[in-house]
Amino acid sequence: MIAKRSKWIYSLIVGVGLVIGLLQAKTFSKSGQNTERVIHITARRFSYTPAHIVLRKGVPVILELSSSDRLHGFNIPALGLRADIVPGQTVRIRVMPDKVGRFPFHCDNYCGTGHENMSGVIVVSKSVDPGDGRQSGAPDL
Repeated sequence: MIAKRSKWIYSLIVGVGLVIGLLQAKTFSKSGQNTERVIHITARRFSYTPAHIVLRKGVPVILELSSSDRLHGFNIPALGLRADIVPGQTVRIRVMPDKVGRFPFHCDNYCGTGHENMSGVIVVSKSVDPGDGRQSGAPDL
């Protein structure tokens, strides 16, 4: 009986280890680098930081949203993305930009006078100059 229980516990431990290993393998490349860029966006009355984000078409990113003061919304209608940002919590949204263009985002939870100006833009381009984060060969947007 004790031997069967020990084998069961050993199998459970090995199984959990395999699951953890597979999850880590999905997140990290062979070089140990995170395969998806994480962009931290902080919402506060009445702005997002950063408010201008440049992405490359076909390159997935994780938007990590947090609020420093109160409940805010994050809505990108043209991309069909929406989230509530609750103070003290982090919301992660995976984005795979599949079309080039400018995609405005805004707060859709009323947060006081000035709320109507709480917005930003995601610019998706074919190529990005990593030096300044803006589109290569294009004027500042």
